[in-house]
Amino acid sequence: MTANTLLILALMFVVGLALGAFYFVSLWQTVRRLPETQKGARLLLVSFVLRLSVVLAAFYFLLNHGHWERLAVAMIGFVAMRKILTYRLGPPKAAEAVH
Repeated sequence: MTANTLLILALMFVVGLALGAFYFVSLWQTVRRLPETQKGARLLLVSFVLRLSVVLAAFYFLLNHGHWERLAVAMIGFVAMRKILTYRLGPPKAAEAVH
């Protein structure tokens, strides 16, 4: 692997992190708005379609003429962001919920 290839793969990882942040923060905001809305099913459906469209389009463009390695690294970044946000935005710890 050349330095150029490693740089491109590192950039794809960062793009995957950004896509994951977009997708999961948008999901978090949608879920938080559900109690305030009259039409929860519509909100969930529209949010899902928009989030999925953006992420799938971005992953399609990352594939760029069959460079599957770029897509794989971006997907690893996407999943990594899911883990990070689950830890940061997840349910409060038992000790914190009592106080």
